[in-house]
Amino acid sequence: MKSLLILGAGGFGRMVAETAQALGYEKVVFLDDAVKDEAVIGMCCDYEIRHKEYPVAVAAFGNNKMRLYWTDKLLEEGYEVPAIVHPSAVVSPSAVLEPGCFVMQRAVVNTNTRIGRAVLVNSGAIVDHNSVVCAGAHVGLGSVVKSDCTIESGRKVEAGEVIFSTRRKIEGVDSRSLEDAVYAFGFGQQCSYVKPFGEGHINETYAVYMPGADGKDTPLYVLQRININVFKNPDQVMANIFGVTEYLRSMIREEGGDLDREALSYIKTKSGESYFEDADGQPWRCLHYVPDSVCYQMVERPEQFYQSALSFGHFLKQLGDYPAESLYETIPKFHDTVKRFHDFKDALRKDVKNRARLCREEIEFVLAREDDCGVLMKQLEEGILPLRVTHNDTKLNNILFDKNTGEGLCIIDLDTVMPGLVGHDFGDAIRFGANYVAEDSREYEKAGCSMELFSAFTRGFLSQTRDTLTTDEIRTLPLSVFTLAVELASRFLDDYLLGNVYFRTEYPEHNLVRTRCQLNMARDVMKKMGEMERIIKKCVQG
Repeated sequence: MKSLLILGAGGFGRMVAETAQALGYEKVVFLDDAVKDEAVIGMCCDYEIRHKEYPVAVAAFGNNKMRLYWTDKLLEEGYEVPAIVHPSAVVSPSAVLEPGCFVMQRAVVNTNTRIGRAVLVNSGAIVDHNSVVCAGAHVGLGSVVKSDCTIESGRKVEAGEVIFSTRRKIEGVDSRSLEDAVYAFGFGQQCSYVKPFGEGHINETYAVYMPGADGKDTPLYVLQRININVFKNPDQVMANIFGVTEYLRSMIREEGGDLDREALSYIKTKSGESYFEDADGQPWRCLHYVPDSVCYQMVERPEQFYQSALSFGHFLKQLGDYPAESLYETIPKFHDTVKRFHDFKDALRKDVKNRARLCREEIEFVLAREDDCGVLMKQLEEGILPLRVTHNDTKLNNILFDKNTGEGLCIIDLDTVMPGLVGHDFGDAIRFGANYVAEDSREYEKAGCSMELFSAFTRGFLSQTRDTLTTDEIRTLPLSVFTLAVELASRFLDDYLLGNVYFRTEYPEHNLVRTRCQLNMARDVMKKMGEMERIIKKCVQG
């Protein structure tokens, strides 16, 4: 006969008895110090002598401390202490119910929750997904514990109460989305503080500080919200990133390099996903912080630019055998200048902000170079230039440098790693890094290509890649600088005409200033093509 011994014959104990009978327990008896009737066979202290007769028992006291105390006594004595779940309750198969807990009429225990020992989830209560109710707690009648909450041991959630969050306040976390992301990657309980990090145009980036062994707070992780206006398929972005970084790390391991510093290391969420999607549908990813590293926004000396060239060249060389066709095109036709010109002309035609009148000279220059800027794509179509795995955003600030030695460490910002032309990477690096002024300098009239910096970069880049690249690829490198400068100018100008919807801006004319800077760079490159060709020839010869 299936029997159950219940410690506590009060109102709650009787509810448990009725539930037990509905669950198939044929004989239910009580131990209680105050209640005396035919169903009460002794006092609570008699549990020790009733074990053999009634091997299954629960403690059903309304008082949280007593319920937990007597549950632990029963477990110590060797009783089987089951979870009691009313037939009308809904409990997820992934939920964990510990000994001696009670889930009463029409209660709901959702996905990946944990109900601790001696917990009472009372009638009509809801414990939502990924929450934890610790030992001896009471979730009251009709109350709601929302997702990702923790109810402390012994706590009572009052009838009808809604628990929205039990998370500790983290300095620098000023939105629910950021908070959810911090907790999704498992940092919430230890994190010291979070603060904005980097100067990127596209994604929103934070450094996550954790307490170190020396008691000082240290940045250990980088948390990024991916801009889905730019990267519309974050699953594809992250598939590319995990594939490429794991491949690079395997190569570094074979070479005996430093895995913690020579390649990025991305981590998955607590649930094993490559990224976390918040309640607003925004994706977040996380990676390890690279210690003792620095990032520069502008080239300060030729040696620095040379080191960046070594890094970008080595990156391309390492991925020389990686199948480019296996990568997703995370931004379709990203460096397809034919498409870029089509988009630009469409924005010009619409002129939604009536800004074309303010930039006629810039518009005319861009339109006049359409054929020249289409050469690389034409040669790709004709099979003259091969597709490779390329970074596609080779600005200086996408490299981490060793802060002590000044050497390049690893390539970052891998969102745009996808099939491309080597000229895209080379040209983008030069148009950004070899310019006399910053990309968005208001002194754009001073923009132009420094031959000293061009030479430094070319020497470093070709020292890594000259045995990998074809003759045709090398021949097109000077043209690629001009092409990328005009392409970026068209993109900045396109965004200016549309009202600054793509690139982050600090003032209304910001994209127009960027446009003018790139166009002056392109004009200077046109004058220096011959010199560039001579430098490249010399570097190829070694």
